[in-house]
Amino acid sequence: MSAVNIRKGGTLTVLKECLQYLSGRADLHVTALVHSRALCDFPGIDYIEIPWSTESWLKRLKCEYITMNGISRRLPETDLWLSLHDTTPRVKAKRQAVYCHTSFPFMKPTLQDWKMDRKIVLFSLFTRYAYQWNVRRNRYLIVQQDWMRLGLSQMLGFPEKNIIVAPPAFRPLAFEPAPAKRPPVFLYVGTPDCHKNFETLFKAARLLEEQLGKGAFKVLVTVKGDENRYAQWLHRNWGGTNSIDFCGFLSREKLAKTYGEASCLVFPSRSETWGLPISEFSPSGKPMILADLPYAHGTASGAASVAFFPVRNAERLAALMLEVIQGKLDSFGPVPVQDIRQPYAAGWHELFDILLK
Repeated sequence: MSAVNIRKGGTLTVLKECLQYLSGRADLHVTALVHSRALCDFPGIDYIEIPWSTESWLKRLKCEYITMNGISRRLPETDLWLSLHDTTPRVKAKRQAVYCHTSFPFMKPTLQDWKMDRKIVLFSLFTRYAYQWNVRRNRYLIVQQDWMRLGLSQMLGFPEKNIIVAPPAFRPLAFEPAPAKRPPVFLYVGTPDCHKNFETLFKAARLLEEQLGKGAFKVLVTVKGDENRYAQWLHRNWGGTNSIDFCGFLSREKLAKTYGEASCLVFPSRSETWGLPISEFSPSGKPMILADLPYAHGTASGAASVAFFPVRNAERLAALMLEVIQGKLDSFGPVPVQDIRQPYAAGWHELFDILLK
């Protein structure tokens, strides 16, 4: 398994869960190529640390296509080489598979994105080509949602029947919905990255505040306003809006309490592979306002009360927030449960049954 660029966030969670599962498989001999063993240390796994691969994209390419090839030739004959981070290395193995994490190749960058964080724009372009390099060496690709299976199949010309949908496991947050708060609280849980689209929510909040006056509602966001250029721009333009609360990062315990107190989850992100806050908030049965994009429809599958809005349309978002404030919810409804076609893996055991058969 190669995962040399995984160091944090959801991808690190996937790496840990995968190695934890494989650690219990006495019938398998597992070698993991990682950035640092300390990030994902489990018994029964052989580790090769390659910390220098994250220093630049050129070193990442050297690692994927030269270093790993040499390592694969020194290892005993490999039955499966699984790359856990989007790229297909040039290695010697009976079969290969790659876990495709990022949805950035499907994002349409804007001039604003270039101004705020050109790394994200460049990464979106890089991953589009990274997915293509050597992709036909793989027997399978692994994705988290069915929409991404279809998208990658069309983008890469890779057969859908060889793209496995494996939804991520997540640890539910235990929280009790509190009595309806006045004023209503709209919550957006997201990192201060430009594709998270906080500005559309803030424009909607300002429109509503002009219409209803101060104190009619609150918008709570997990951005403090000083984390990076994008966060500073947000705070500079909307920090004086009375209804917006830049509360900053929330611990898991505080987040659970905040979920319970919130009247509605808003999730306007322009690019996600999954969108974990949707899954975490959905069991509450309280309303959610989500970007009208494939990832949100998939993640909200089975949710009780959802309305979708065009991702850049602040006026429509404001209208949906007004329905929540007034308690009418005429535009909200249940999201049909999506039937996921095969190949489908509900957990690591099923996934490796497919990869190794």
